[in-house]
Amino acid sequence: MIESSDLRMMRMPLNHGGGQMPALGFGTLIPDAAATISATRDALEAGFRHFDCAERYKNEREVGEALQAGLAAGGISRADIFITTKLWNSNHPPERVEPAFAASLDRLGLNYLDLYLIHTPFAFQPGDDQDPRDQNGNVIYDRSVTLLDTWRAMEGLVDHGKCRAIGLSDIGLSELLPIYESARIKPAVVEVEAHPYLPETELLEFCKEKGIVFLAFAPLGHGMRPGLLEDPVISAIAARVGKTSAQVLLAWAVQRGTAVLTTPRTAARAQENFNISSLPQDAFDEINRIQTRQRLNPVVTTGVPGFIPQGKSA
Repeated sequence: MIESSDLRMMRMPLNHGGGQMPALGFGTLIPDAAATISATRDALEAGFRHFDCAERYKNEREVGEALQAGLAAGGISRADIFITTKLWNSNHPPERVEPAFAASLDRLGLNYLDLYLIHTPFAFQPGDDQDPRDQNGNVIYDRSVTLLDTWRAMEGLVDHGKCRAIGLSDIGLSELLPIYESARIKPAVVEVEAHPYLPETELLEFCKEKGIVFLAFAPLGHGMRPGLLEDPVISAIAARVGKTSAQVLLAWAVQRGTAVLTTPRTAARAQENFNISSLPQDAFDEINRIQTRQRLNPVVTTGVPGFIPQGKSA
């Protein structure tokens, strides 16, 4: 268990000279454009310095607008914030990677990215349709391009200097291993669903061994009810330590050695989710003993993101 007097300030070093990622991050999967701007602004004001975006969320421009306004008004420099975005499945062919990266950079209004991730290991039919389907409603995959083909193009982005680190998202250990073994530039970050109901212990241990940052999304159960926030173990610990269930779950995630993403929609919630502190050892151990097992997002088996409404802007 990691012990720190201030989990909020923890930073995780990235391999290949990629700098450091703030352990506590703000996820930008917010369907509404206006809500994206206000929530991103509120997160920045609350203290968040790590922002996780994606081409697929269709709101990079709004995130960029909020960040640029916050930087201009708050005396914060670009070097103070860590920004990630992701290559979507319909842009996996190597010749599409750099243009997709450049388009995301333009929408965000940035000169460089701290981290670029392959959003899922699945290549969809290339093109402008992010959710290509056949007449029966089945996803059209592109079997002609391999994940390693795409990874090689990602390595080129680092070579060219506008991307400081690269990694993968929504991937299991069996798919990660061959990429890690073949990569010239090793993955710096692996972003996956993880929480007490899905601890992904084997993947976490591999990442720790190889110096890869493990970045957990849906740490609070993606707002599903009943769920993690109502779990009796979590609720009892929260009452005991004088924190909310959300604060307990986020602290557990950081203390076990992962970075973590949360998506508060209001200023008050952003302040709550940022204001985390270390759990006592007995509380940490209690959470580790939770036996419930549940995956909330099936994206790892299909490449279709379960938290994004199909066919809608998100």
